[in-house]
Amino acid sequence: MPRKQRKVFVLDTSVILHDFNAIHNFQEHDVAIPIVVLEEVDQFKKGNTLINMHAREFVRQLDKLSDENMLHEWIPLNGPKKGKLKVIQDAKNQQINANEVFSTTKNDHRILNAVLKIKDEIKNRPVILVTKDINLRVKARALHIDAEDYETGKIKNPDHLDIGYKEIKLKESALIDKLYAQESVPVQEFFEDVPKANQYYIFSSGNKSALAFYNQRTLSIERILKQPAYGITPRNAEQTFALHAIMNDEVKLVTLSGAAGTGKTLLALAGALERRANYRQIFVARPIVPLSNKDIGYLPGDVKSKIDPYMQPLWDNLEFVKSQFKENEKEYKRIKEMVDQDKIHLAPLAYIRGRSLSNIFFIIDEAQNLTPHEVKTIITRAGDNTKIVFTGDIFQIDTPYLDSQSNGLSHLIARISDHALHAHVNLKKGERSELANLASNLL
Repeated sequence: MPRKQRKVFVLDTSVILHDFNAIHNFQEHDVAIPIVVLEEVDQFKKGNTLINMHAREFVRQLDKLSDENMLHEWIPLNGPKKGKLKVIQDAKNQQINANEVFSTTKNDHRILNAVLKIKDEIKNRPVILVTKDINLRVKARALHIDAEDYETGKIKNPDHLDIGYKEIKLKESALIDKLYAQESVPVQEFFEDVPKANQYYIFSSGNKSALAFYNQRTLSIERILKQPAYGITPRNAEQTFALHAIMNDEVKLVTLSGAAGTGKTLLALAGALERRANYRQIFVARPIVPLSNKDIGYLPGDVKSKIDPYMQPLWDNLEFVKSQFKENEKEYKRIKEMVDQDKIHLAPLAYIRGRSLSNIFFIIDEAQNLTPHEVKTIITRAGDNTKIVFTGDIFQIDTPYLDSQSNGLSHLIARISDHALHAHVNLKKGERSELANLASNLL
């Protein structure tokens, strides 16, 4: 077999901030970092978000590798069969200048010029720009530069992710009758092969049907009832499955995906309130994705004023749960007491960092706006008796450098399937209102 040609991958800032380990993920190929990328990463070092942490960790890695020759020579990356690393200086006096071609001077064009320079220096090897910035990839190709997205951690077919349940038509209704009579039937009576852990089912035969799930601990198919949680009753099979997963204490990690209006956050919150006695505190958090990618510091007012607009959807869901009860009912008063006593804590995800996650029911809303590393960081903080529920729509991304293939929620659903501690349900049917469903279906 002919020897595989070594390539040179040039990384931009978006890749580094997405994955601080990126320089180690190109096998035997060489990696180049334009000096302007180091300047941009340096601007992200201060702060408490995971992007700031990524910037600091990357700088530490570079510090361990660097020596006085990094600007002039290729230095070996640590590890077997790894390539080399070099920091590329700004290009000068080039035949093609990106600033002139695009009529503006900006850092993206400095990166393009650095790639053009290294292409000119290394003519016998492919040079590829790796960036999560779609616009930068388009500009690169306009200059005849090969450009691609950062693929590490991406899933191939987000449209074909497991939905968490199956519809099965039985030839005879005897098994459905048995399930109703006994509530639990040995799995081998339904299937020859062992199902996936916590798999949900809609069994039907003629005019009979039953909702069920596979309990891998008892090796049985168990019937599921449509039960309410803190005044919220599931309206369809998907919501019934989701609420069952949320309130199943043996399942420590739940992922709920689906479009807006399918009830993901509301069900998670109602289920948490129903199970509140088993946990010290309920955390409900979401990542802040400011408009125009500006930090919330740009917004007027104090910290509370800056944060409230992002947290309002969570408060709206909590108010909806409260509205199921009259003001003099104990459930209504209990929610108010829990908020006042910080037993229910709603906050941006960045404000949760550093807190203990033991004996916590933790809901992360809009999880599609997290990177795979951010999701991993959250889960690895889970202590004893902590349950984590991630909710989100993998096709509604609000951050510029994530998509349906690379976001943390998609990554989690794809990677952790078929584990006894995990259950997943994809909600398809909108239940917000007939008017909302009309808009979703026809507009």
